[in-house]
Amino acid sequence: MFTRNWPRHVLCLSLSLPLGSALACGPDFPMRLLDNRGQSLAELPEGNFNVEVNRLGHAIAGLKNITQAAYSMEAPDYAEQRSNAEQVGLTAEQQALVKQLRSLTDAHQVETQAANLPAELKLYLAGAVAFAAGDYGLATEYFQKVLTLPADQRALRSTWAAYSLGRALFAMSSEADAGPDLLDQSRKAFEQTRQLSIEGFSDPLELGVASLGEEARVARTAGDWNSAIELYATQNLHGSAVGYTSLKLLMADLAAMPEDQLAVLLKGKPVQQLVTASLISRLGWSFGEQPPNELKLITQLQNSTRGSLDNADRLAAVNYQQGDYASAKAFLEHAGDGGLAWWLRAKLAMRDGDKIAAAAAYAKAAQAFPQNESWGERRTPEWDFETVQPKCRVEGESAILALQRGDYLQAFDQLYRSNGIYWFDAATVAERVLTVDELKHYVDTQVPAPPPLTQQERDNYVPLPVAAKLRDLLGRRLLREERYDEAPPYFDSVEMQHKARWYGQLRNDAESKWWPTKRAFAYYYAATLARFDGMELLGYEMAPDYATLGGNYSLETPELKVGPLIAADEVQRQHATVAQPDERFHYRFVATALASKAADHLPHSSQAFASVLCKASSWGTSLQEQSAFYRRYVEEGPYVVWAGDFGHQCQEPDFRNTDKRYVTQVTDAVRSQLRPYKQPLQFGAVIMITAAALLLINRRRKKVQ
Repeated sequence: MFTRNWPRHVLCLSLSLPLGSALACGPDFPMRLLDNRGQSLAELPEGNFNVEVNRLGHAIAGLKNITQAAYSMEAPDYAEQRSNAEQVGLTAEQQALVKQLRSLTDAHQVETQAANLPAELKLYLAGAVAFAAGDYGLATEYFQKVLTLPADQRALRSTWAAYSLGRALFAMSSEADAGPDLLDQSRKAFEQTRQLSIEGFSDPLELGVASLGEEARVARTAGDWNSAIELYATQNLHGSAVGYTSLKLLMADLAAMPEDQLAVLLKGKPVQQLVTASLISRLGWSFGEQPPNELKLITQLQNSTRGSLDNADRLAAVNYQQGDYASAKAFLEHAGDGGLAWWLRAKLAMRDGDKIAAAAAYAKAAQAFPQNESWGERRTPEWDFETVQPKCRVEGESAILALQRGDYLQAFDQLYRSNGIYWFDAATVAERVLTVDELKHYVDTQVPAPPPLTQQERDNYVPLPVAAKLRDLLGRRLLREERYDEAPPYFDSVEMQHKARWYGQLRNDAESKWWPTKRAFAYYYAATLARFDGMELLGYEMAPDYATLGGNYSLETPELKVGPLIAADEVQRQHATVAQPDERFHYRFVATALASKAADHLPHSSQAFASVLCKASSWGTSLQEQSAFYRRYVEEGPYVVWAGDFGHQCQEPDFRNTDKRYVTQVTDAVRSQLRPYKQPLQFGAVIMITAAALLLINRRRKKVQ
């Protein structure tokens, strides 16, 4: 079994080694907040760059979001996309002519051959051919002619012409004799593209959104980083992956920039926000030594934001992550009442040892964060994964404080509400910290049974809802605590409900039946259920059985001891609910203990006695138990033909024919004891029979006389 702290790169590397049997890499495990409570409270998880840049830019009213795969002029299927879009709204004859004209290289020839096409199509095609030939000046003239047509005569190609005009002007700006205003003209053309799209002119290639990225490139070329960032951020808000990718590329350029140039750019608010978003998200690194460029960015950002009130909560987060708690606290004085600000205040209160203030700040943070806000998945330094939903994480951290002060139900509720993100922690509290009555009352009042999974869903390994997992956990705990009548309704599966009832009935029969064979029968079949359905009926969700992982893996768990965040009462509760025995697959030991009791109620000379011991020895507990069962059979049991493969080839116990062995066992025992005296007893018996015969003869003779 793999444990969580095994380095996965070592396991994976072993696949390439020439071993007799290869090891496979185990699955990734979710983070547990309760493993290292101090670290969970102290760390601020890295943010999500996509979430952070969504806070930048401003969506444009009336501009439709991207509805298809991200459009890019460099995309390999761009020509096909354009060709398909170019056919929209045309007759079959026009479609054929447009395709033929696209193959030409002379714009004037296009204009001549397209005389029968509508003016907007003719002029746009001529401009497109000129653009493809690198004649940007001529292309510009044709695109401008399209845009000077009356609005009702350019419904199909207005956005196309404005967008292409912007690109042509930008291309011309790099020429040696270019005028200084070409970049400004290019930006205006892209602005016009968006306005035309908003006004309803045909835009099948979603050039209105694409124009944001093109204009951002123009702004970046002109040295206007602030506008470029805002334009890319707006493009990202409208659903374009190009905008998001471009912001990452801009961030890489900023990180590589000399310090003096970076210091100048960081005076702009959009640049500050982008750098802050990158640092919070740890865009350039995850674990290990921080890259030098990141350290440079942090220093420059801190220097440029002294006294700044903009973006204060994010700036506080950056400083907190870097261990500059004084600066973080200073920024928080101006950070308002957002979720991140209160989260940081809670962490700083914990650093100051003020748990009351921390609990209050956590409560405000949980209230401030939207329920559906997600920062995506992250990796911890131990390589566990965590889906960071700030509201759930804040409540999970607050649960640590609730546990410490003894509010166990509140702690469980806060962990359970994560809807599976912190299920491992919630399960630990449910089966080890809460009493069974506390858990049962919570489930009965707040966790109704969800609709059961269909057989098709089960066949497709659809996971159980968290509510069903909790109810299963309670059902297993009730069975472990011998509350057999209460347990069955909590199991999600109808099959397991039946098995739970059968197990409870057998356990009751084993204690109540007066005839020993019937008690043995009940003990044995309860043992069989415990062995082969024990994970589902009796297993601990977490340690030591890990039913939550199907029993396939075990996890390292820290030693539980009283400390600053762990109260003595919680330690007592966890010790009181430890598995008996505290062994992996503990239910197998429960099964062998029941089987041993079954053997206690069987005649030692019976086939059932030998069979029960044989079966129990094969149930995979420990070598010591296997040896003990075999030794008991050898010392007490009867000879059976399959004894030579004891523990591997076992017959089913024959309880039906066992009762007669209660009589034969007594007579067999007497015979065994008298066997050494067989000949004297036989001689004595002959004498006694002879004497009896002589006595009888003498009595008859006396009667005759």
